[in-house]
Amino acid sequence: MKFDKILSKTNGFGKFQITLMLIQGISRITLPCHFLLNNFIAVVPTHHCDLSSLDDGGVFRNLTQEQRLAVGVPMRGDGTPDTCRMYSEPQYQLLSNSNTTNHITTVPCQSGWVYDKSTFQNTLATEWDLVCGSKGLDKATATIFFIGVMCGAPLFGFLSDRFGRRRMLLVSYLATMMFAMTSSFSRSYLMFVIMRYLTGVAISGISIISIVLNIEWCGVENRTFAGVVTSLDWTIGSMILCGIAYFVNEWRVLIVAVTSPLILAVITWWWIPESARWLLANGRAEEVHYYIMKCAKMNNRYNCVADVTPKALLESAGSESEMKKYTLLDLVKTPNMRKLVICSGILWFGVAFTYYGISLNVTGFGLNPYLTQLVFACIEIPGKLIVYFSLNILGRRPCQIGSIVLTGVCIFINLFIPNDLCIIRTIVAVTGKGLAEAAFTIIFLYTAEIYPTVVRQNGMGYTSFVARLGVSIAPLVFLLEDVWRLLPAVIYCAVAVVAGMVALLLPETKNIRLPEFIEDVEEPR
Repeated sequence: MKFDKILSKTNGFGKFQITLMLIQGISRITLPCHFLLNNFIAVVPTHHCDLSSLDDGGVFRNLTQEQRLAVGVPMRGDGTPDTCRMYSEPQYQLLSNSNTTNHITTVPCQSGWVYDKSTFQNTLATEWDLVCGSKGLDKATATIFFIGVMCGAPLFGFLSDRFGRRRMLLVSYLATMMFAMTSSFSRSYLMFVIMRYLTGVAISGISIISIVLNIEWCGVENRTFAGVVTSLDWTIGSMILCGIAYFVNEWRVLIVAVTSPLILAVITWWWIPESARWLLANGRAEEVHYYIMKCAKMNNRYNCVADVTPKALLESAGSESEMKKYTLLDLVKTPNMRKLVICSGILWFGVAFTYYGISLNVTGFGLNPYLTQLVFACIEIPGKLIVYFSLNILGRRPCQIGSIVLTGVCIFINLFIPNDLCIIRTIVAVTGKGLAEAAFTIIFLYTAEIYPTVVRQNGMGYTSFVARLGVSIAPLVFLLEDVWRLLPAVIYCAVAVVAGMVALLLPETKNIRLPEFIEDVEEPR
């Protein structure tokens, strides 16, 4: 299309595009900080019943802590104290004979719990006692956040297609800061989950708008590189989260710390350009001309586009650049778009569900959670380098299928590795995490390329909605361990493989111009 040729004349990936990516990187590093925040703020430390109710002022008071646990808390099969029950009265006979525990009356914890604070000073679980009968509420905090992201995705997708990428990006910055900071001052569990939900709604705008804005300013030959480089923001953010969480082990301060980069993002927003493709699709040729000239000047290509006029830009879009307002319904009005919507939705669900099934389980492999999180982040760097070269050689569709299916294979292998081999389990999990991250990196670029400009943000909003539906369910699947220990892993594996098979039905987009209108998708390529 003529616009792609004009953009190539300005250098499809020069100083202008690099500046745009760096500016948006400030806000994008906060994404993993919030998306993976539950790994640190919702941790349930080792705990047992508070035995103060058993203190009779006599013998019990003179016992050591180990002896108090022996006479006050029943032991589980692995030799650790029960976390949810205690004896109704001290069982002093157990100090001399530990085999007489049968038929001793136990009751739920009477005076709350005592938590191990050697690693985490304060978490949601310790703040509001989200353990035992309330442990589902602890898992639900992640789900509620992702439900917010799920609801915000189509909302910001629609608004950014209607009012522009740049304006909605600022709204997302400000709203995320406001709700996240407020959540850190929550005085009740209900207030916290409401604020986390609203934070999820707001931050979804950063997630879907920034990637599209970057891709729309890049030429055909530079989109792969731009997509992979943009995804490195997530990796950097994951490492930053690990570092901050290591030094800040109080959940309220941690939320403030990981949200603070948005202050700088708001300041630098003034240098972010509007999407020229969106402006052109909406017939705003004068503004397109301004940004094209600005891009050409920054990239030292001004002379190459000196003859480009607003009229020529408008003509390059064709007669279909009239001020038609597109909505989510336009995604399903035509047959090829309907097929695209169904297949991309299933693929996004599978990729997100599997990715967060691994990412939100950093404490499930028997190693230090900070170390596991850091390793998970570091494995993404070589993974993304492989993705870049693979996309250029093999194309989008084969790489998407291979990465998500192999993720499922890694999960399947871990089913047969004993829990006591925690290092081997972690190595396999890290490999799966790298493949899952590769799948996520590809799918953002892939989706931005298959949807036309006039509904691209609507498409990204829809797919992000479906993805967050999967993410919302992912933390709750861990609760199925009570039914069968291996059931969560079996579910993650099956979903990954099915998603990979569905990707076979999507078109290849390697070295193909971005579609501008729905008709570009319906016409045979």
